[in-house]
Amino acid sequence: MQMLEQPGFGRRLRQLRQQRGLSQVDLAGAGMSAAYLSRLESGGRPPTEKAVAYLAERLGVTADMLDQAQPEDSLGEVVAIVAAMPDRDLDSDIGEMITQSLESASDASDMTRWHALVQLARVHERLGDFRRKREVLSDLNELSEQLGRAALLGRARLRLAFCERDLGNMEAARDAVTDVVKGESNMRVSAADSVRARLLLVSCQAELGDLAEASRLVDQICRSQEGSSGPLAAQAFWSAATVAARQGNAPRAAEWLAQAVTALDSRDDLTLWTRLRLAGASLSLAADPPRLDKAEDFLAQADSALTLIGTPRHHVEAVFLKAKLAFHHNDLAHTTALLAAGENDKSLLSYRDQVRFDVLRNLVALRAGDRDVLKDLREIASQVQAANMPDLAAEVWRTVAESSI
Repeated sequence: MQMLEQPGFGRRLRQLRQQRGLSQVDLAGAGMSAAYLSRLESGGRPPTEKAVAYLAERLGVTADMLDQAQPEDSLGEVVAIVAAMPDRDLDSDIGEMITQSLESASDASDMTRWHALVQLARVHERLGDFRRKREVLSDLNELSEQLGRAALLGRARLRLAFCERDLGNMEAARDAVTDVVKGESNMRVSAADSVRARLLLVSCQAELGDLAEASRLVDQICRSQEGSSGPLAAQAFWSAATVAARQGNAPRAAEWLAQAVTALDSRDDLTLWTRLRLAGASLSLAADPPRLDKAEDFLAQADSALTLIGTPRHHVEAVFLKAKLAFHHNDLAHTTALLAAGENDKSLLSYRDQVRFDVLRNLVALRAGDRDVLKDLREIASQVQAANMPDLAAEVWRTVAESSI
């Protein structure tokens, strides 16, 4: 059989694989190496008849389908395929498929492009690539403004605000979510998104040092959720716990966290259920004195769910919290090993936890006798202060002062 030349074969092979939601490892199976398959898809190797027959069988197509130019999926079809996928199946290949379809879909409607950008942002969220997610959401906001659809702009602006928060750009996040809150009637923001927007505003105000305003806002939200259960109520009580902890009121923080945990059944939202356990471990470790037994209990509960639904970000959060716990137990060897295990994925953490990760690594070095890291700690504190996050800056400066004694 005379095969068409590369790279056309590779493009058709990748298209058929992506249409079926398969990774290269899935498609390669036991009869072909993923490295060889990758070279076929990139056009770096010509296909043999044996390889074509094997791949056709794995894909459930005839060899002729690999020997013929296949029409590209329309952008609408790609959006429909990806929207139906569970989060756990989203990977870089899916992101590449959407990106390529966006680039080639010159005749797609603006609404179809809008939905494609939403799905691409969802892929980057799953991968923990928040910088690329922000680029996509910036395009989504620009497209929403061009469309002149207030409802679409509201949803796009809220997504961007959450992403800015994750990147540590608290002023940008506050400005974006304030636009949503002020214009929610025109933007036709749903009741649930209205609560989420206000909770995000609470987070921004707290990070920017206005704890009084954060406390006022979250008290209003929690009053509206009294007697309620489910994800929104749990998020509201969790936010109240975080604000109370920032105010130094550890008993009140523990009370709010207990309400958050009680408000949510794992069957309602297992991902949020897991995040609450990680948050509980974090708040327990931040208490004065740290509640180590409680932190261990929360982490043990989280571990039971991470094997089922944990994203890369959840896993590195758990590793970091375990490192903090080991440090409190003065087990420096275990702390060092855990920090090394999380180093490559540190960028998936929130900006606040990335700072704390670096601080912890320097504290381990300091305990080992390296006094030079005090300079690094001061630089971290100065950088956080320049980022206009006074609460976090004060925390790092306090660590510097205590470590200098």
